[in-house]
Amino acid sequence: MKIPSRQEAERLIAEAERLNPGPWVAHSRYAGEAAQAIVSHHPDLDPESAFVLGFLHDIGRRVGVTGMRHSLDGYLFLMEKGFDDVARVSMTHSYPVQDIRHVNSKWDGTEEELEFVREYITKIKFTKYDRLIQLSDGISQPTGHCLIEKRMVDVALRYGTSKYSVPRWKAFIKIKEDFDKEIGQSIYVVLPNVVENTFGFNPKK
Repeated sequence: MKIPSRQEAERLIAEAERLNPGPWVAHSRYAGEAAQAIVSHHPDLDPESAFVLGFLHDIGRRVGVTGMRHSLDGYLFLMEKGFDDVARVSMTHSYPVQDIRHVNSKWDGTEEELEFVREYITKIKFTKYDRLIQLSDGISQPTGHCLIEKRMVDVALRYGTSKYSVPRWKAFIKIKEDFDKEIGQSIYVVLPNVVENTFGFNPKK
């Protein structure tokens, strides 16, 4: 795969955080850790690659505070560096439904850029890694891993809902169910502190 090493990924995130500090950095690390934890129980995927893909999925936020354009910014940045496979998930992670209308927020780039994204998302065939990072993004808050429904509500409170919200939620749940079957158990079993991060308390205390 055309991806950086973990060390190089850490350097890229550190640089991006200096350019645009924010909770997206912690979210990205948790997404990488979620991807690695899930794939550690998967028969076909590589845990180290999964971590790097998840860790860098939001690298487009290095540009600044943006909406949906961050997926394209990350894609262009990583393609320029020759990391084609990470560039790919930077683009695909926002689209569990293969339709650019099914998103959380409005497009904040040019019409030409939107057309490029539309063609890319429409024509690509999603891989297991694409689906894995969509899932990992969908269960990772800046505070840790949580139930996918918690993340859906959090995003809806920040960005609102539309007629595309429910199909998007159903797509996330389907991806989660698919990975449950592929690893032979619920993904929540292999992730740490899901209860604490979902419900805001530690049941052991």
